[in-house]
Amino acid sequence: MEPPQVRFAELLQLLREVHDLEAAAELLEWDQETYMPEQGAEARGRQLATLRKVAHERFTGDRAGHLLDSLSAAFDDPRSFEASLVRASRRDFDRAVRLPAALVAEMARVSARARVAWRAAREQDNFARFAPHLRQIVQLSIRKAEALGYASCRYDALLDEYEPEMTTERVTVVFEALRGELVPFVRELTAADAPRDDFLREVYPTSAQWDFGIDVLRDIGYDFRSGRQDVSAHPFSTSFSIKDVRITTRLNERYLPSALFGSLHEAGHALYEQGIDPALEGTPLASGTSLGMHESQSRLWENQVGRSRAFWRHYYSRLQARFDSQLGHVSREAFYRAINRVSPSLIRVEADEVTYNLHIMLRFELELALIEERITVEELPEAWNAAMVNYLGIRPESNAQGVLQDIHWALGAFGYFPTYALGNLMAAQLYARAKEVMPDLDEAVARGCFSPLLQWLRAHVHTHGRKMTAEEILESATGAGLSARPWLQDAKDKFGALYGIR
Repeated sequence: MEPPQVRFAELLQLLREVHDLEAAAELLEWDQETYMPEQGAEARGRQLATLRKVAHERFTGDRAGHLLDSLSAAFDDPRSFEASLVRASRRDFDRAVRLPAALVAEMARVSARARVAWRAAREQDNFARFAPHLRQIVQLSIRKAEALGYASCRYDALLDEYEPEMTTERVTVVFEALRGELVPFVRELTAADAPRDDFLREVYPTSAQWDFGIDVLRDIGYDFRSGRQDVSAHPFSTSFSIKDVRITTRLNERYLPSALFGSLHEAGHALYEQGIDPALEGTPLASGTSLGMHESQSRLWENQVGRSRAFWRHYYSRLQARFDSQLGHVSREAFYRAINRVSPSLIRVEADEVTYNLHIMLRFELELALIEERITVEELPEAWNAAMVNYLGIRPESNAQGVLQDIHWALGAFGYFPTYALGNLMAAQLYARAKEVMPDLDEAVARGCFSPLLQWLRAHVHTHGRKMTAEEILESATGAGLSARPWLQDAKDKFGALYGIR
């Protein structure tokens, strides 16, 4: 048998070839969401299916399995590049070999069509147009879960793809703990006098919104030499390599916060990907360790930074200069209060910082019910509307404002939604620790100096890629595992003061 380093070199070459195939598929998906003409959907679905199938077959072949088996105990240092790559690839391989190549290709083909149908259905407020596609995706997701296997809950198999080692039971427990304190707190806030925010709904030319957002992205450290921003129906980020990490945003001329906070959110994801150790490039280690940890980075920049008083001490005069007729008469404090207004809303991506988790709980419960076959796709719109009333006290007037608002199910991303709330919790823990070690962090932000925070995140989160798990990163960076307490305390401190609730 060849020496371990020779076998590792062969494995590395194989994994990089698979990565290149996956990156090519992701580039086609990015194009589909940004520039592809609608009539290209059928061919694009076939192209994606081919690439995904070839990548899957290459990765799950006998040679890859043999190399992983032979290298499982070949490296002494568990934190070394070699041992980490073998460990992460072994996990991916064990999942992948359980999925038939035909199922992988069918999911790619069906989801490519579903995306186009979702966009049209959302524009036309026509759930019936999307329902047949969603029905197919639910059934394919069930087949996927059954193929992957699970101990007690079918949904676990899907959740584990996005948040390794997390279980449905643990998510349920965390969400119940959040709900216990969050629901009564939201009721207190919504019963209090709310700050006015009508000036956020004036007409704000989208070109000026775009230019302001680009300036902010540059300031916080997003590297446009290794990325770009475009427009899409639903903001997202995607990475083809550490040196090519792209984001999108959504422009709304009648709601100022949409584009800026969408850009900050996606830039948080992109900063994570751009900050991964270059030595991991082109391997399975060169990505975020979990979707929850990834979301912690986007929510941290969107909320802990972007919605802070310190941030607007630096930027508000600049924003006023661009939108003098809309904001010239609005004080910085009034603007700060407006962008932090707590009000139950229909649209998740525009939800305030406090009620956002309720949107996630709603989606988690509904998709869990779909996967467990306790509700049907046809029952989904009414189940959605009833849950909105139960959680937020409001009922959507249309499916476009309700069940059709998110693209995730069209992508086949069942098991994804819980990571949004988990990311909120992680963001609060990480930011609290950053402020402990950098007591002048608020002052730095108020000067428009973001490099100390970015460098701390680079050192403690970004650089590791998948070499460490989310729990290991949290414990290493903060000294504690996942907890809802820092987020709840921050929310009560910030919004209790803003609303005069003690």
